[in-house]
Amino acid sequence: MSSDERDQRHNQRMQRQKQVVDESIAEATEERGVVVVHTGNGKGKSTAGFGMLARALGHGMQAGVVQFIKGSFSTGEEAFFRRFPEVSYHVMGEGYTWDTQNRAQDIATAGKAWAQARQFLEDPAVDLVVLDELNIALKFQYIAIEEVLEALAQRPKMQHVVITGRGARQELIDAADTVSEHREIKHAFHAGVTAQKGVEL
Repeated sequence: MSSDERDQRHNQRMQRQKQVVDESIAEATEERGVVVVHTGNGKGKSTAGFGMLARALGHGMQAGVVQFIKGSFSTGEEAFFRRFPEVSYHVMGEGYTWDTQNRAQDIATAGKAWAQARQFLEDPAVDLVVLDELNIALKFQYIAIEEVLEALAQRPKMQHVVITGRGARQELIDAADTVSEHREIKHAFHAGVTAQKGVEL
């Protein structure tokens, strides 16, 4: 096959693809807030959520952040996003479950975090809500899944919500608009590399 023939076939494929994409875009006319879930065992779930937060700030949106698990150490995203008056940032966790080793304490801590999250989910002035590691609290049944689903269903129409953490409950996956699974292929930690600032912290 000649170079000209390859170019011609490529152009034909791209034209067909463009037509399909354009038709899909034309059919997507509904305007409303969406629920986005990032789950799985791979790295990048919280990072994806904070990427959406950065995007929202670029559009001048108001945002609320609740971190359900992390809290025993400072992170770069917390230090960065606290600079923005458009972001109400709440670190409510007391560390990972293997650190606390106290279920009653974990339930109480998660309850306080959920109370703050509900305030955001009821406020039409908040355009984006980031519920970091909420999946963990739901997985261990620190918070009732039914209560979370009800709050998501009743939130302001144009409010977007991003929920992160491994082990997302099937009920939440079913209710969400967009779900991404992060799969681990390789991680520096398993080679003995400690968490690094700007990468994990």
